[in-house]
Amino acid sequence: MNQKEAANSTFPRLLLQHGKTRPQHPAFREKDLGIWQTWNWQQVNAEVRALACGLAAQGFKRGMNLAIIGDNRPRLYWAMAAAQCLGGIPVPLYQDAPAADMAYVLENAEIVFAVVEDQEQVDKLLEIKQQYAGIQHITFDDDRGMRHYHQPELTSYAALQELGRAFDMTHPDFFMREVELGQPDDTAVMLYTSGTTGKPKGVCQSHRSFMTAAMGGMEFDELTADEDILSYLPMAWVGDHLFSFAQAMAAGFTVNCPESSETVLTDLREVGPTYYFAPPRVFENMLTTVMIRMEDAGSIKRKLFAHFMELARRVGSDILDGKAVSGMDRLQYALGNLLIYGPLKNVLGLSRVRVAYTAGAAIGPDLFRFYRSIGVNLKQLYGSTETCAYVCLQPDGKIKFDSVGEAAPGVEVKLAPNGEVLVRSDAMLTGYYKRPDATAEVMDEQGYFHTGDAGIFDQDGHLKIIDRAADVGKMNQGHIFAPNYIENKLKFFPFIKEAVAFGHERDTVCAFINIDMEAVGNWSERRGVAYSGYTDLAAKAETYQLILSCIEKVNADLASEDLMAGTQIHRFLVLHKELDPDDDELTRTRKVRRKFIAEKYAVLIEALYSDKRSQFIETLVKFEDGRQGKVSADLHISDVKTFSAQKLAA
Repeated sequence: MNQKEAANSTFPRLLLQHGKTRPQHPAFREKDLGIWQTWNWQQVNAEVRALACGLAAQGFKRGMNLAIIGDNRPRLYWAMAAAQCLGGIPVPLYQDAPAADMAYVLENAEIVFAVVEDQEQVDKLLEIKQQYAGIQHITFDDDRGMRHYHQPELTSYAALQELGRAFDMTHPDFFMREVELGQPDDTAVMLYTSGTTGKPKGVCQSHRSFMTAAMGGMEFDELTADEDILSYLPMAWVGDHLFSFAQAMAAGFTVNCPESSETVLTDLREVGPTYYFAPPRVFENMLTTVMIRMEDAGSIKRKLFAHFMELARRVGSDILDGKAVSGMDRLQYALGNLLIYGPLKNVLGLSRVRVAYTAGAAIGPDLFRFYRSIGVNLKQLYGSTETCAYVCLQPDGKIKFDSVGEAAPGVEVKLAPNGEVLVRSDAMLTGYYKRPDATAEVMDEQGYFHTGDAGIFDQDGHLKIIDRAADVGKMNQGHIFAPNYIENKLKFFPFIKEAVAFGHERDTVCAFINIDMEAVGNWSERRGVAYSGYTDLAAKAETYQLILSCIEKVNADLASEDLMAGTQIHRFLVLHKELDPDDDELTRTRKVRRKFIAEKYAVLIEALYSDKRSQFIETLVKFEDGRQGKVSADLHISDVKTFSAQKLAA
């Protein structure tokens, strides 16, 4: 099926087609109790049909919304397909969101039916039901801990499918009739935005829009039914929906679901995906793990690693892109692949990866270069929830570390006079749910979506994203201030988990730092530095010296860049607590809520821009069980060495 034919189809029709054309091909795998279980496309067809008929028997109808909550599980993906078969709209929610956050989405989406993973999610919905009585049917997949739950709205997944099979027997034509009623322009899914600047909005995407994005990416990277992917990112995130649902349905490849979030890296090594997708945070964590292990390695191994990584940094990317490299360097790189790069990729589970993508936030050039230098074909993808994560792609052999590539096939990209990136294609939202006002704000009369990102085109037509347009500011001396650009450079270091830079309408740049507890803890233990927890470790003089050395390297790097030399960091502090989505400091996709942080920690920002050497703060925090507490500390403020751009160039 070509892109045009697919765009005129629906996901349920594709599902049925796979059941006929590749019935025995593995469609989904799930690891349970250490054992991988497999369902082929024929089995998936039967599972989805039974579930769809069960929902119909309970009263689920065309146009209704179905909430889906839990970790990546085959049955939850099948619930998405079942809703679509009936002309309904799946609404995946972030599974780690507290009940209060879920309540807004459930009420806004007018949810009556929900399919959830386990007892934890059932408890949240029963709590929400006390305020929002609209929820009438809750189906749970995992029955562990559910023995004493007798609420009338609860049904097990297995029982719902049994109900569906009985319904199918008495209404044999019902299922196919409902599937045939579906149209390409029907809403296929509703994904809520992360709510960086306000309440989350429901983004309505049609079958046609997601099919366009799925097929465009498949043809671009020559994806086939033989791909294996690991689905571990939140189902509510547009990236997971594109790769683990839309492209899986379009190509017919195999979706592998890990046992739990704790076993992802182990399961990644076992699956050995050929096609991999992760936000920069995951690649940062992988690199942190590598660096921690190298800290514990012997001196000979560390020297070998340093030598071959320097070689990889110099020629690895060129070899991957098929560019000219000297014979001696190729020979040395082959030796490095035998001793270092190959084993390293194997440990990370990336040995079989043919194409890897990162998106969701800008990836630091150094992090990007690291993976490509060891032979991982990592590429940046640029998109948003409103564009089905499909705007720009990087062609093989034309990878630039500071760009997100060229406009994807069928996508028009241009810049507004103020530098904002505007996008037009068939892979676009049909609108925000119940928010025509918000839709009008982002869609202009020519059909261009206003992304809110600031960008520039280079001489080869590659798009560079500078930052969120709303976040890009100016310093008092006239320098462009792009906080995300600076923060990504900081987060390349394994010891820095999160960073927030300040500098708009200021004379200098200052920063908050979150340390990576595992990396800094390992580093401290090797040096005999005792600590009692995060707050204590963050305040240690040794920790400050470690972070200071990292920031000075970033400043030296910034000094070598004409546009960024004036945005070097002058002062910093290490926060006494980790920035947390539960405390509203980050979105569920771990994007910084800058305005909220600036207001919450105003006293610390004021201290950074004064002559103070320390500042006391007491902060309210939320625990996972809903309780609240306070964390207080006297935070040290440290000055940082800056560099002259002229001297560095000389």
